[in-house]
Amino acid sequence: MTATAPILYGARYSVYVRAALMALQEKGVGFDLVEVDIFAAEGPPPGYLGRHPFGRIPAFEHDGFALYETAAITRYVDEAFPGPALQPADARGRARMTQVIGVLDSYAYRPLVWDIYVERVSKPKAGRPSDEALIAAALPRAGLCLDVLEGFLGDGPWLVGDALSLADLHAAPVIDYFRMAPEGRDLLARHERLAAWWDRIAARPSAGVLGRS
Repeated sequence: MTATAPILYGARYSVYVRAALMALQEKGVGFDLVEVDIFAAEGPPPGYLGRHPFGRIPAFEHDGFALYETAAITRYVDEAFPGPALQPADARGRARMTQVIGVLDSYAYRPLVWDIYVERVSKPKAGRPSDEALIAAALPRAGLCLDVLEGFLGDGPWLVGDALSLADLHAAPVIDYFRMAPEGRDLLARHERLAAWWDRIAARPSAGVLGRS
């Protein structure tokens, strides 16, 4: 590690920026956050597409090495800096961690965050009506996602065995937003082991980056 602090580009409201922030804090890495709001009326700031050609957040830089995609960023943070390991040591554990992150990205993020949290919580705060049909349609998929995540937990405290991993840090911001909706709180409460996992992750200092209500 050099003395140069890594730079994270993004906005604190983003699920994926929050996952990267939690990884940096769990590793005890000093960093700079450059605020980038991709939802601003004028779009991403000039030059940002050079950091992320798809215009998403976060992007990342460390000693001239540039990255985008949260799973790549958090893995780099874990492997490039000293501190507690955030990935299992064995091949099967790392494969399971990658699987959990894939489930969150491919199947959970959209219904839990956009279709339920945004519709039930974010839109009304902005004075816009909720799409009740969209919420209703998302609930079965949300329930399936919670079933799957609870299955990954098994009898352990974390999503991949006995140690906190990147899988937990990717899941925490998604569940945090989801539980702000009444439907999300009710569904999470029906998954007792997952609700207990949430209490554990929410108690960690790194969870201070989350916008819990």
